[in-house]
Amino acid sequence: MSAGILPRMIGTVAGVGYIRPAPGTWGSLVALPWAWALHVLGGMPLLALAIVVGFLKGWWATAKMTEGQENHDPSEIVVDELIGQWIALLPLSIASWNMGIEITVMWPGWIAAFVLFRFFDITKLGPVGWADRMDTPFGVMLDDVIAGVLAAIGVVVLAGIAHAF
Repeated sequence: MSAGILPRMIGTVAGVGYIRPAPGTWGSLVALPWAWALHVLGGMPLLALAIVVGFLKGWWATAKMTEGQENHDPSEIVVDELIGQWIALLPLSIASWNMGIEITVMWPGWIAAFVLFRFFDITKLGPVGWADRMDTPFGVMLDDVIAGVLAAIGVVVLAGIAHAF
């Protein structure tokens, strides 16, 4: 890969993508404290803005890192996992923001968001697999966005079930 330092820093999330084994899981794990920090600093609006900006920067970095390569989704690119995990956590940020409660109180939701996101990201079920098969830098980002949305829906459903009892 001939990408410059900035695309590599963004694409690998400051080198996290080089951690072995399971760089995608490490990318998802590092997303957790960063999501917490974003929420503490600016609530749900800052996390939502970070998702949009991060997606765009991630798409650009992925394109730069894979330019001229056959593989558009090398394992060291984990910015897509970061964004997908943030999306999975968004319902918690929204609830915390709207209800004025500390986001860490919802720790079971954090676990659910992580597990569900990793499940959808790894299994590539339904629309996640469709986006993954695009085999483009946009598809690299989009499959994790979809996995994050599915995980977020799962978080909301599980919260509804948990709070109904």
